[in-house]
Amino acid sequence: MAEVEEPQFSTLAERIAALNRQKNFQAPPSGAAGKRAPPPPPPVRTATESVVSTTSAPKIPAVPPRPTRAATDDAASVTTPPLPRRKTEDVNANLSNGNGNGKRGMAPPPPPTPSRSAAPPLPSRNSQKQMAPPPELPSRRPSGQTVPVRRGSNSSDASHISAISSLSLNGTSDGQGGGRRLPPTLDQAKLPPLPPSRRDAEAAAKKAAEEEAAARSPSLPPRPGRSLAVAQPDERSLALPTRRLPPGPSSFRPNSNGNGFGFGSGRGAAPPPVPLSSRPTFEQIDAVASQGGAATHPAPAPVAPSKEPCLICRDFSGPDNLAAVFPLARLPRQDVVGYLAKMLCDPFPSHTDKARAIFTWCHHNIRYDVESFFGGCVRHITAEEGIFEGKAVCGGYATIYEAIATRAGLECIMVTGHGKGYGYHALKPGERPPPPDPTGHAWNALRIDGGKWKLIDACWGAGHLDPPQGYKQSFAPNEFVVTNIDFGRKHFPADRAHFFREDGRIPSWEEYLVGDTDGEPAKTYGAAAREGLNENNFIPREKHISVYSRKVVQFRFSKMCEHWTPEKNGQGKQMLFLLKIHGVGGRREDLVPLDYDGAWFSVDVGARDLGCPGQKISLYGLDTIDGRDGRGVTKEEWLRKKGKVGSSFIGIYEWELVQ
Repeated sequence: MAEVEEPQFSTLAERIAALNRQKNFQAPPSGAAGKRAPPPPPPVRTATESVVSTTSAPKIPAVPPRPTRAATDDAASVTTPPLPRRKTEDVNANLSNGNGNGKRGMAPPPPPTPSRSAAPPLPSRNSQKQMAPPPELPSRRPSGQTVPVRRGSNSSDASHISAISSLSLNGTSDGQGGGRRLPPTLDQAKLPPLPPSRRDAEAAAKKAAEEEAAARSPSLPPRPGRSLAVAQPDERSLALPTRRLPPGPSSFRPNSNGNGFGFGSGRGAAPPPVPLSSRPTFEQIDAVASQGGAATHPAPAPVAPSKEPCLICRDFSGPDNLAAVFPLARLPRQDVVGYLAKMLCDPFPSHTDKARAIFTWCHHNIRYDVESFFGGCVRHITAEEGIFEGKAVCGGYATIYEAIATRAGLECIMVTGHGKGYGYHALKPGERPPPPDPTGHAWNALRIDGGKWKLIDACWGAGHLDPPQGYKQSFAPNEFVVTNIDFGRKHFPADRAHFFREDGRIPSWEEYLVGDTDGEPAKTYGAAAREGLNENNFIPREKHISVYSRKVVQFRFSKMCEHWTPEKNGQGKQMLFLLKIHGVGGRREDLVPLDYDGAWFSVDVGARDLGCPGQKISLYGLDTIDGRDGRGVTKEEWLRKKGKVGSSFIGIYEWELVQ
């Protein structure tokens, strides 16, 4: 059989068109001519047309061809008709009737939902049958409580119940013993007594000091009659005290308080105590009274001063010389604290000499850390760090000193508190002291010979701040030898037990700031300590001197210790001290030499001769004269050469003149 060549179509549209031209969608018969043709497809219903007859050839709308690259233009011209919309009847006709045979037909409608039967009506309520009369209440028993006063309608029951009334005091509220009982009244709590105020404490301390002073000064015995036996005086009362009394003023000068008595310008303005050595005996008094003449006092024999030197005038040349031979460059890197403790302290059996050797070594090798102090970056350092760096602040000095002294076997502690050093400003007259703030400084306390606690300041002993130059390294031995009482004038510890005063007294914060001056103290230079002068007994102590309040002003001061000599403890012979004044009206400067009686340096100057308000009065020491050392120059020699040769001076003390 010959194969029929199947036509080829290039597009889907051509194939669809060819199928439309045929009678049916089946392939042409292969040779059976009398074969019966298949029946036509069933008619299609639409929403707007009737059923299409099967005899006529239906025209199937053309399906738009799928666009391709080759026939893009042809496919764009073909449109696809919308699909017919199936009706609800057709959907119901296609539903199965439940027997699974797929027979077409309408589905039977669902059975109707039976209606819910209503609830039976409630029977009507017979109010006459169900309402029963309420039972009768029992008769109320009359109350036995009587209310004396009728309360208002707005009064509170709670307040009447909680308050103490005549009923509650009897124990019950109804008189039958079944009411509410109130608790028994409590006694008042006994509070502890309040601590004494600062004013009371100061008053008590002042009273105790007055009683102590009264106990120390012996009272005068009553004067016996002439018929009574006269008691002989004790021979010890005729002895003069060790230190001489200061010379009296050359002329009368009224007191600053205006009372007209020349007893000085102190706060109390009290007369000086009567020396017991000058008191005459009762026999002498009776003899003078009977004769009507003047009593003659016996001349007491002077008492020689003690030969035993104190700490101030002690010879420390051995520890000071040894401390200068161990510079930082020669120290080992291992256990430097133990090395210094052995080298500085082992050669001396005395605890005082060991403490002095460490004190002097800090002066030679540790400088004040000015950069950290003014830069505000002070940090805590160990003893080893401070030694190797060679600089520290006050806390570093105290740490280094404590570490070396402890390794040397000394009992030493570091004390913190307030110090009147750089940046401190004294209170002005009438100014109130600030609140207590014992911070900002550090020093040491250690036991020396005899087991006594000694306060020292290694930082201030090594040098002092000098703002233009930064720091000046100068040795100040006074910070080692000064007494604890004088040490406490510039140091206030945070722990009051660290005053270590010889008299056991603990001063207050206000007393520490105010001091023993009527206002700001005068300015003291470092040369005063080197010359052995006691800055705490300078007169006048106050910085300001009034020119018009008095006629004569006395300037006087003494040495630290009666044993101190410039040849042994100082730098050579005795220095001559001169007072610089400006004359009447402040137009003529002059240098007035001071007199020295072996104990006191003094000079009296008229107030008008000092100068004008605003000018300064300075105390100088003669350093050089006529090109040579000025030590040993006497007052007479100075007056002969005054104004004829050149001289140089060292500042000691300074005051300021006011009205």
